[in-house]
Amino acid sequence: MDLEKGQRTRTIQKQSWRSVLMLAFQSLGVVYGDLSTSPLYVYKSTFADDIEHTESNDEIYGVLSFVFWTLTLIPLLKYVFVVLRADDNGEGGTFALYSLLCRHGSFGFLPSGQLADVELSAYKKKDSTATAGGGAASIVKRLLEKHHALQLMLLILALIGTCMVIGDGILTPAISVFSAVSGLELAMSKEHHKYVEVPIACLILICLFALQHYGTHRLGFLFAPIVMIWLLCISIIGVYNIYYWNPHVYRAFSPFYMYNFLKKTQRGGWMSLGGILLCITGSEAMFADLGHFSPLSIKIAFTSVVYPSLLLAYMGQAAYLSQHHIIQTDYRIGFYVSVPERIRWPVMAIAILAAVVGSQAVITGTFSIIKQCSALGCFPRVKIVHTSSKIHGQIYIPEINWILMILCLAVTIGFRDTKLLGNASGLAVMTVMLVTTCLMFLVIVLCWHQSIILAVCFILFFGSIEALYFSASLIKFLEGAWFPLALCVVFMIIMYIWHYGTIKKYEFDVENKVSINWLLSLGPTLGFVRVRGIGLIHTELVSGIPAIFSHFVTNLPAFHQVVVFLCIKSVPVPYVHPQERFLVGRVGPKEYRLYRVIVRYGYQDIQKDDLEFERDLVCSIAEFIRSQGSELNGLAEETDKDEGQMTVVGTGLRIREEKVEVEDAPGTSASREILSPVIVPKKQVRFLLPRSPKIKEDAKEELQELLEAREAGMAFILGHEYMRAKSGSSLVKRLVVDLGYEFLRRNCRGPMYAFSIPHASTLEVAMIYHV
Repeated sequence: MDLEKGQRTRTIQKQSWRSVLMLAFQSLGVVYGDLSTSPLYVYKSTFADDIEHTESNDEIYGVLSFVFWTLTLIPLLKYVFVVLRADDNGEGGTFALYSLLCRHGSFGFLPSGQLADVELSAYKKKDSTATAGGGAASIVKRLLEKHHALQLMLLILALIGTCMVIGDGILTPAISVFSAVSGLELAMSKEHHKYVEVPIACLILICLFALQHYGTHRLGFLFAPIVMIWLLCISIIGVYNIYYWNPHVYRAFSPFYMYNFLKKTQRGGWMSLGGILLCITGSEAMFADLGHFSPLSIKIAFTSVVYPSLLLAYMGQAAYLSQHHIIQTDYRIGFYVSVPERIRWPVMAIAILAAVVGSQAVITGTFSIIKQCSALGCFPRVKIVHTSSKIHGQIYIPEINWILMILCLAVTIGFRDTKLLGNASGLAVMTVMLVTTCLMFLVIVLCWHQSIILAVCFILFFGSIEALYFSASLIKFLEGAWFPLALCVVFMIIMYIWHYGTIKKYEFDVENKVSINWLLSLGPTLGFVRVRGIGLIHTELVSGIPAIFSHFVTNLPAFHQVVVFLCIKSVPVPYVHPQERFLVGRVGPKEYRLYRVIVRYGYQDIQKDDLEFERDLVCSIAEFIRSQGSELNGLAEETDKDEGQMTVVGTGLRIREEKVEVEDAPGTSASREILSPVIVPKKQVRFLLPRSPKIKEDAKEELQELLEAREAGMAFILGHEYMRAKSGSSLVKRLVVDLGYEFLRRNCRGPMYAFSIPHASTLEVAMIYHV
């Protein structure tokens, strides 16, 4: 028996390692596409204007030394060994770190938070055995909870990182594709090659963005082999150049060459760091794409394939340049000059494919982070199309896609130079890394409960390196670095206006909600005729009666038999388990047939289509009725006037719809069925209930009414709000509310698109908010 058990254990371990290695291979095409193409433009951007390549080779050895230590300290040491551990239930990225901090610090920016959200399985904090930093953690936590300004600064920091990720989504395709086609410059004169490179690069970019709506799942299986072939190609070329031109180039790994480089070049060497930092562009993707792979697979791919391949590529270029000092033109120091002439054209073809793969990964990442911002109320609502039903995270946002394409083409045509594109891309990349370092300081203290001395050492060590590179990029503000800053300011204004308007709208709803006592005074009929059907009143409130409902009561002669106050909200976790998604409660006594349903989604959750959502919604209400109507459940005797009482229910009940022509009676099957009698051909709805619990008669009657209402159909009632600043408000508030927020509201998607609500069953009611 022990032998059989050992064999089974070895088989499971073998399968586990096989899956990890498969994920590691697949991560090459998704995570490392951008990082792998950096050798195309690092040396060219570094030697553009700031320093010259002399016969002493001090410059080329110094640059290689900086590249080696930058690749070793930032992607390898910081991300692989530290940052990848700071996942939010398997998800990574700027917003994942921020949501992790919000939960551990008991603060956040979502106004509709509830105590019930803390009970979510994904929300619960991981217990930590480390107690060395317990005192520091409590001090930092109290400071953040006490001072709203610190919370606002933390939110702004996360939004800055998000805006720079969007900027990277514009700049990376431009510089990658433009650098890939720059091999044409070796085949023609300097006066002519720019007139060929720019149109070809723009054509490739247009095709890249135009094909986004098809998704990457059809060609995604080719991404990893393309990047693998590219890495193998630059490794072989690197080994050839090292062996043929300078076998002793490895000596440049000594930190002495960095000191000698800065001592000789001084200010020019410091400014050239803005080109050297491009060797780590794409490193943030290791953390941002963590949700698609496992940390182990990402570590294996980087340490065993990507890292050694990049080192060989940079060493090979340095070895070639160390023996070639006559540089007639600036582009002669680029990547393709070190490629043997016989294979230059095939290598350029592979480089273009690798650049497209890297750009695709960055564009998809931009879609993903905008989806997160929109889900958490920090970006206007956009239409999100899921291009694959099998691969998680493959989404397409039409509006963002065309905006990215226009800006990407504008940058390519406007700059037309690797140096300017590199300056812009370098600043965006380094800003994201600085934001991650700052957030990691808080994660180490608040989430990992480590010593604050350790956190300070982390931020001082990595922060000083990144600040050095950031300063070298910022000094080139007029030489392209202005673009990501301008883009960041624009997106920050959009995000802040939308977030501010969302908060003010929710505060108005809370202040103007209708009292439950007023509703109870109307009686079970609510003052009008109750007709068959389910009326879903969409509201942002998690408690209380929305003001929009009072308009129906006073102006309509009839309303639906079953009324549901539906709140669809986001919670600061990546995913919500389906069994924890629905919170159901009553509003008033049972005979009123008023329910409140709160549907919770994580910032990475996929919202279901309208038919599946309706089915789960009805099943959750039925499960709530059954659980309270069971003779074994004491909740049946609970007072119904406590409208804040909510219950987490799963969609345990199954619903079945079928067409019948005669009246059907319940059969003697394994499950009891509650159904409505049918005399004429129509759709019949059945609930399949477990046999064990006995249901009281009033609960059966309530379920019967719910079934009849479901058969009659559903109607969605939405408020079409118009926000206006109160009289006497400041000029800034009037500009933000009356102009900014209203402009964004009118030009973004409405709740119908965001929640996949069918247009045919929707009623919109205009509401004017004075905030």
